[in-house]
Amino acid sequence: MQTKNHKQLWAECLQIIKKVIGDEAFASSFSDVTSLGYENNELRLLVPSPYIVEVIEGEYITELGRAIVSVYGPHVQLHYHYNVVGNQPDTRIDVKSTTANTLMTRGVDNATVAKAQKLDPHLNSRFTFDNYCSSESNKDAIAIAKSIADNPNVKTFNPLFIFGATGLGKTHLIQACGLRIIDNRPSIRVLYITAREFESQFTTATLKGETNKFFAFYQSIDTLIVDDVQDLNGKDKTQNTFYNIFNYLYLNNKQIIMSCDRAPSQMVGFESRMLGRFKQGIQIELYKPDLALRREVLVKRAEAEGVRLEPEIVEYIISNVTESIRELEGVMVSLVAHATVMSKPISLELARRVVGNAVKIKPKTVNFEIIVREVSNYYGIDADLLFTKSRKSEISDARQVLMYLAKKLAKMPLTTIGQRIGRTHATVIYAVKHIEELVEHEATLKAEIEKIEAAVMA
Repeated sequence: MQTKNHKQLWAECLQIIKKVIGDEAFASSFSDVTSLGYENNELRLLVPSPYIVEVIEGEYITELGRAIVSVYGPHVQLHYHYNVVGNQPDTRIDVKSTTANTLMTRGVDNATVAKAQKLDPHLNSRFTFDNYCSSESNKDAIAIAKSIADNPNVKTFNPLFIFGATGLGKTHLIQACGLRIIDNRPSIRVLYITAREFESQFTTATLKGETNKFFAFYQSIDTLIVDDVQDLNGKDKTQNTFYNIFNYLYLNNKQIIMSCDRAPSQMVGFESRMLGRFKQGIQIELYKPDLALRREVLVKRAEAEGVRLEPEIVEYIISNVTESIRELEGVMVSLVAHATVMSKPISLELARRVVGNAVKIKPKTVNFEIIVREVSNYYGIDADLLFTKSRKSEISDARQVLMYLAKKLAKMPLTTIGQRIGRTHATVIYAVKHIEELVEHEATLKAEIEKIEAAVMA
């Protein structure tokens, strides 16, 4: 009796499957699946793409399993093969069915070597969860990142896609996740890489004819962390490569973590199949830092720099630098640099200059009434007393400060100030000049006026 070859056996399998799932489902999922061989109870199938593997494993594994048992018998180990790059068999990958281990058909040695080599994860040791400030604006993202890091075998959030505007702490968060994973499981191979670095590596590997080595290396990764995924926009060949590596890792229950400057639904220049992969797990947004987060970041950064910021300086900075954590840190670096060069403590005036250079500040409308209120509040004087003829020193001094600030902050003409306060033009000139001279020499008065200014501008 003539023994059937592997192609004939697979043809029988296909007929059984077709009868069960129907012509339409068969055409879309099995019509292009062919047999590469059957030996030692191992059946090897060639499939068009990893997507077909997902469909078969996800929707038709029961029907396929029954057909295989019927034709080949029990205890058959199923392998899917697909070419990573077009019709190039040298990039072919072998994926065992369901939860089995996987290997590259022609790259087993490379993959084994890559797995054995010590891996530099390219993580910055400063980017830990311990120094990542938390508030309502980012607590959900932190909780999910910690859940992944503390339970690397649980793939509930796979892939993790963190998105948000520039400077909100995405890079810090995803690297903190990688560092925690290594702390918990030192044997896990974790790699952090930017999308641009990935593209550069792929281009170099292609030029050197080392694509097999490139794929084998990435197949050895247990947790892949990719920063700034949006930079793959329009890079079709690199996207296709990343897509296939993504699928390989995902099918093999490896963790994938990504960051991007926008949500998948807002990304352009990406194939729909790639965007579909980004949406497979969980997408979570980092929002603009709220006031509490900005305050914590600034205070912690100041402590790290060994400087002390007066409360009014902190409030001024966090009230005006609102868009990102990166801007806040940049302001702190500039403040420290200026203070170091000038060998002076950080003042509110210095903070104003630095913040003004860093961000566009929307000018606040300051009027005479606001200044009167804050001067009287600071000195504990009834506002009406500032308009009297009283010559008591505490009232007279506060009145002079009022005239000085009315000119400086409200930009009022001296004549108008005199009219509002019931004084002559000459009196106002004297008061303003007198305070200007005192501020240059009396640190106490200077500090008082800075506090009042901060309250006026708050």
